[in-house]
Amino acid sequence: MVFLFMLELPNIYRICHNILMNTRLLKILMLATDLGFVAYWLITIAHVIPPDMLFRDYSSPIIVHWNWSFLPLDLLISATGISSLLLMKRGNPAWRQLAIVSLTFTFVSGLQAIAFWAIAGDFDPWWWGPNLFLMVYPLFFLPRLIFKPKLG
Repeated sequence: MVFLFMLELPNIYRICHNILMNTRLLKILMLATDLGFVAYWLITIAHVIPPDMLFRDYSSPIIVHWNWSFLPLDLLISATGISSLLLMKRGNPAWRQLAIVSLTFTFVSGLQAIAFWAIAGDFDPWWWGPNLFLMVYPLFFLPRLIFKPKLG
């Protein structure tokens, strides 16, 4: 059984590679992430998140300031990501550079949050899940955007 699985690995890799290198998937993930950041900050400003869903120590001024310190980075991610998608739609090759910037910042945003919660010894799947997503999904697209002449 394991041997048969090993024989199928190249096919599985090829299928996964083709899916991940599809610009349609990149567009969907980037747009969802960029709009998600904007939605998160609008929800945060409006205090819509129920108190039991807030991360630990949310009432601490230092934690509140830490959270708000992500606002410029997250909005920069959204601005570069949406700009990249618009340039891609227009056929402007500069979309790749903006996508690289956006995906790199997206990774960093997730990494910073995960590093903070790991150092604090706090694991909450509601906060770790989205931040792990922010760390992981760019890693599937960045190498191809940086090293390959075409994506699609």
